[in-house]
Amino acid sequence: MDIGTLLGLIGAFGVCIAAVLLGANPMGFVDLPSALIVLGGGLGVTIAMFPLKVIGSTIKVIGKCFFYKTDNPRSIIEELVMLSEKARKESIVALEKVQTSNKFLARGIMLVADGTELSTLRGVLDIDIAIMQQRHFRGQEVLKQMGTFFPAFGMIGTLVGLVQMLSNMDDPKSIGPAMAVALLTTLYGAVLANIVCLPLAKKLEERASDEDRNLMLAKEGIISIQKGEHPAILKEKLQSFLPPSMREERK
Repeated sequence: MDIGTLLGLIGAFGVCIAAVLLGANPMGFVDLPSALIVLGGGLGVTIAMFPLKVIGSTIKVIGKCFFYKTDNPRSIIEELVMLSEKARKESIVALEKVQTSNKFLARGIMLVADGTELSTLRGVLDIDIAIMQQRHFRGQEVLKQMGTFFPAFGMIGTLVGLVQMLSNMDDPKSIGPAMAVALLTTLYGAVLANIVCLPLAKKLEERASDEDRNLMLAKEGIISIQKGEHPAILKEKLQSFLPPSMREERK
């Protein structure tokens, strides 16, 4: 579980809730019609913009913000070096019997063991990477759009509240409470956008960046094995994907 994501959300909501509770009238921040305008409007427009299957997949993708663990790139490099050594000592065909924990790597190695041509191998791997990138992008895009819609409907709710307030100017005592309720929709929209949607979209973007690096690393290793490159050369090449602090020093 990603503790950082959980602590960040709890901390952000906690500060807002503490500020409300320390005020004179905490219940004044609760208004059902305002919540319905922001939530109902934002979710409704999102559903109208994206296909339902994309909305459903986004719900699953959001889980990666909390429960997803990116593979260690050094472990992938070690596995590729081991596969390269096995291919040189035995044969490419011997790789068919090797079990790998990474599905992308497993598919690529199977293609190599089957004798797939380099151009075909590269094309298949590129397609797999492109499909994964597209799936990640869609999840991020849904959250980013929701981060835009919620504040917009907050403003719509505020305008609705102002119209209702101005139509009842005969009672001066009602202006203050009515104005407060009108502003609650803006508050709800800002909170949902800046504490939930946009931070989670950015976290998914970081997850996607890490996974893309691992996929490109694995792709380069698979192609190097297919070319029959020496394991030591393969290892040096793949370490270029790592930041200097993670690279293994030469002995």
